[in-house]
This record gives sequence, C-alpha cells and structure tokens, in this order.
Amino acid sequence: MELDIEAQARGVRIIAGQEARNRRVLLNQLIAIAEAARFEEIVLPSIEPSSVYVDKAGPEILSQMYVFPDKKNRSLCLRPEGTATVQLIADKHYARRKNVRLWYFERCWRYERPQEGRYREFFQFGLEVLNPDSDTIRDELISLAEKMVGLKTQDYVLARAVQRGLDYYTTDGFELAVPALGAQQQVVGGGTYRQGIGFGIGFDRLMLCKSSR
Repeated sequence: MELDIEAQARGVRIIAGQEARNRRVLLNQLIAIAEAARFEEIVLPSIEPSSVYVDKAGPEILSQMYVFPDKKNRSLCLRPEGTATVQLIADKHYARRKNVRLWYFERCWRYERPQEGRYREFFQFGLEVLNPDSDTIRDELISLAEKMVGLKTQDYVLARAVQRGLDYYTTDGFELAVPALGAQQQVVGGGTYRQGIGFGIGFDRLMLCKSSR
C-alpha cells in the first residue's frame, strides 16, 4: 500500500506493503538486464554543490532544484538527476578508461507541481556508458531501454531524435513514452554528452504502466 502523508511535505510518499514489494520485483528485473549487459552499480551522492548541475545542465534547472547553503555558506542542492554527477565522475576518475558501463538507482528531487507520475521526491534508474569506442552503443542502449519498459508494457512509442531540455546533450536525444499514462507519459529519456551516452528511467512512471506480461 501507499500511505497517505498529505499533512506532511507535499510531493513525497511513504511506500509500504504490496506496493513496496512490487517495486522491489521491478527493480531486480531492471538490475538483471543491466548486469547481463555488463553494467556495474555506482552509488551517487544525494547532496552536491549546486554548481555541478548549473554548469552541466544549464542555469534553467535552478528553478527546479532544492538549493540551500551549508554552515560555511556554500551553495548545495539535493540531486535533481543522475547524469550530471556521472559526467563529473567521468572527468575526474574515468578519463582514461574506455567503455565504462555504470547503472544506478537513486532518489532525486525536483521542485515541481506534484501530479500523477510526477513527484518532488522520485526514483530514477539509469544506464551510462563513459568514453564509448563503438558507434553501435546508442542502438544498444535504446534496445536495453525498450527491454526494460517492455517488462511493464508493449504499448510504448520510441522517438529516436528529440531535443532534450538539458544543456549537456551534444546531439538529439531519444525518448520512450507510454501514451496510456496521459500528461506524464515520458518514461525514458537519454542521449549523448561529451563524456559518453546514457539514459534515465522514471521508475515511478514505469510502475504506473499496466503490466502486459
């Protein structure tokens, strides 16, 4: 079940019971697909300097971030998405390694109007390939994204060339949408950036898809 905490912070949830078990089953399936494709887990920090996201994603993301000063008045934020942090890690730790395959499952936070499938605290599952040396990696990632969404539904639409709203993308990206979800139908978004290529899955939206299996 999903417990009602309306009297507390808006846009966050307590998830328990069968709902929590269903989420664990889906997460394990996503992990199995990722690790079968030789991706390894990386755990990202929840708190970052706000400049990480402004520099990588563009200043417009500031309006969506939870930003606050620490005790030394440094500007920090709750992580709004995973890819910008992965790019920073790529520059610092993986610059000389090819085809680094990483997966993550993280809580993220964005200050947006809550609605079905869109929460202020949400979960993102992502795959990233750093410093790829093959032209086929984009097609491989799209295939993996389709396989993951296919765990819940076959009724999705793939867009292979779309403009993504974050500054770090260097070419048109790709998206998977599930029209049955209505206004919040985008489930997967990804593309190429300077250090590599990857995609993120809106785990909460994927959970809302009616299983066709």
